[in-house]
Amino acid sequence: MLENHAKLMQFFSSTDEIVGRKKLQKMIYILKKCEIPFEERYQFHFYGPYSEELTLRVEEMCNLGFISETKEEKKNYYQYRYQLTDSGRDFLTHYEMDLPPLNVHIEEMNGRSSRFLELVSTMLFFEHLPKDEITEKVFTVKSAQNYTQEDIDEGWKFIEYLRSIH
Repeated sequence: MLENHAKLMQFFSSTDEIVGRKKLQKMIYILKKCEIPFEERYQFHFYGPYSEELTLRVEEMCNLGFISETKEEKKNYYQYRYQLTDSGRDFLTHYEMDLPPLNVHIEEMNGRSSRFLELVSTMLFFEHLPKDEITEKVFTVKSAQNYTQEDIDEGWKFIEYLRSIH
């Protein structure tokens, strides 16, 4: 089993479940930007930062029976729920990893909407730019989301808070 798969399983072991593929993508990206050593490569995509590698790893872990994926039909879309299985939990007892505790980060992010995490991850994707340019980028590339300046201010506070957790 590869180390990156085990890191993801450790992530899943820190929560009861993750609801939504988009939320999963954004949570791992945000953790990565908080200097948690996830190594998946991300590109900017329609819903913000997206990792094909993460999608494939999760699929592999589901196929191995370490993660369960439950598909729920909603009115006009499908929603996916992810949980670590007993087999995954058992595997982790035999694997040592150097990851900091993720519980607080995950709990904070899980309590937020996918829309908000999309905003935060987009802001982090462009963090090499000055803050005013990041705001312009968000208003441009995410115009359909109708984010407000208050949303962006809340996003900066959230980023600062997550980065302060040790």
